[in-house]
Amino acid sequence: MAIVSDEQVMKVLRQYNPWWHMPSAVKEEAKPQKRFAYYEALKMLTHTSIRRFVVLSGVRRVGKTTILYQLIENLIDEDINPRNILYVSFDNPILKFINAEKVISIYESMYPIEGTRYIFFDEIQYTDDWELWMKVIYDSRKDIRLMATGSASPILERGSTDSGTGRWSVLKIPTMSFYEYCRLLGLDEPEIPSDVKLSRLVDMDRAELGDLMSRFAPLRNHFNRYLTIGGFPELVLSDDDLYAQRMLREDVVDKVIKRDVLTLFNIRSPLLMEKLFLYLCMNSTEIFNATTAAKELENTSVLTIDSYIDALEMSNLIYLAKPMDVGSKGSLKGKPKIFIADAAIRNAVLMIDDVLSDESELGVMVETAVYKHIVSFYQGSPAQVGYFRNARDNQKEVDVVVELPRQKILCEVKYRNNSHIPSTDAIVDLCQSEKSKVSHAFLITKQLEDFGITRHETATPILRVPAIAFLYLLGRAEAAGQNGKL
Repeated sequence: MAIVSDEQVMKVLRQYNPWWHMPSAVKEEAKPQKRFAYYEALKMLTHTSIRRFVVLSGVRRVGKTTILYQLIENLIDEDINPRNILYVSFDNPILKFINAEKVISIYESMYPIEGTRYIFFDEIQYTDDWELWMKVIYDSRKDIRLMATGSASPILERGSTDSGTGRWSVLKIPTMSFYEYCRLLGLDEPEIPSDVKLSRLVDMDRAELGDLMSRFAPLRNHFNRYLTIGGFPELVLSDDDLYAQRMLREDVVDKVIKRDVLTLFNIRSPLLMEKLFLYLCMNSTEIFNATTAAKELENTSVLTIDSYIDALEMSNLIYLAKPMDVGSKGSLKGKPKIFIADAAIRNAVLMIDDVLSDESELGVMVETAVYKHIVSFYQGSPAQVGYFRNARDNQKEVDVVVELPRQKILCEVKYRNNSHIPSTDAIVDLCQSEKSKVSHAFLITKQLEDFGITRHETATPILRVPAIAFLYLLGRAEAAGQNGKL
C-alpha cells in the first residue's frame, strides 16, 4: 500500500496551482521587479530551437521561487493554457514520498492536456534520484519543458555532468547586486549615459569623473544599508532592519546549516559544522588553512574540515577563491580565501554592533560585496575569478583577480579614509609589467571624492573608483545583458 494516495497528491497539486481555475491568481505570487536571472531563465525555457531543462541554484530566500512564479505569469500572459503549467515544491511533506515522474503522471491524469507542458519543480534536491528522473523525462517526453530550483548547487551540477550533459543547465542565482537593490526599492537612478562602462572610466578626465561620481551621492545611505541587510529581496523591502537581520539568521543560516546541509551531506557533527561556519565568518576574506582550522576546532581531522567546507560551498553559503598566477608572478599555492556569500549573512551571524563605524569591518563587507558582484558578472563566461598572493613575498596580495584567455583584471579594496597605496604594493608591481597581461586595474575606495588614476607609473594605469560606483555600474551592466564584458 502506498504511503500517500493519488487523491492526496492531487489535493496538493491543486493548492500549488490556483491558476488552473483562476489564471490571475499567479499575480499574487509574482513580484513586478524582475532580476537579470529571470530573463536568462526565460530565454532557456522558451528557446525555439534548443530544448534544455534549467536548474536555478542559490541560497535560501534569494528569490528562486519568485522567478518561477514570474515565468509562470509570463506563460499565462502569452496565452499558454494555465492547465499546461505545473508547479510543485518537493519541500512539501507529502511529495517527498513520490518521485518526479509520479508527480507528472498524477498531474496528467487530472485534466485533458494538449501541447507542451511547462513543469516547475521547486527544491528538487528533496526528491530521490531526481537527476535520473530528469534524464528519463527529457529523453522520453519531448512535449515537456522543465525548470527546477535547488539550494545545493554542486549536487545539481554533478547531476548535470553525469546525467544531464546536453539535457539541462545550472543557472546560479546570487543575492541581489547593489543595482538590483536600488531598482527593487524604486530609487531614482543616477543620470548616467548608457555608454558609461567601468572599462572606459580610465579614459575620462578628472572633471568628467568628478561629475559622474557626484551623481551617486543620493545613494550613500542606501549603500550602507545594502551592506548590512544584503541582497535578499524580502529583507530589502522590510521596514525593520533589526528584525530583517534576525530573519536572515534564522531562515537563511539556521535552516540551511541545521537542516539542508545536515540532510543533504550526511554531516556527523552538526555542532562542529556550526562552529566551522562561525569560524569562517570571523575569518572571512582571509586565506583559509584547513590544518589550522582543524586544530582550533576541537582538534578534528583535516579531511573532516575539507568535507564540511565542500558542503558549505555546495549550499551556496560561501565562495572559495583560488590563488592565481599573474604573468610570471607565482602565487601562493593550495590555500583558498573564504568569502561568505553575502556580507549581510556574516553580519547576522556575528551580531556585531554598529558595523558601519568600524573601518576594518567595513573593509571586509565591501571586499565580500566586490567579490560576489564579480563572480556573478562573469558567470557563464570563460573567466576564472580568484585572488593573488605572491609566493615569495607573503605580504603582497591582490584581493580579486579575474583571468580571461588574453587578459587579467585586478581589483584591490581599500575601503578606508586614506586609500593611498605604496609603490611596493602588489597591484602596482603587477601593473608595471606588460608580461602580466593586466588590462584593467581598480582600487576600490570609500569616499566618492576618492577617484582617478593613481600617481604610480605603471604600464597599466590603476584607477581609483568609489565602491558605490563600482558595484552599481557592474550590476547595471549585468542587468543590461552585458555580463562578462567589462
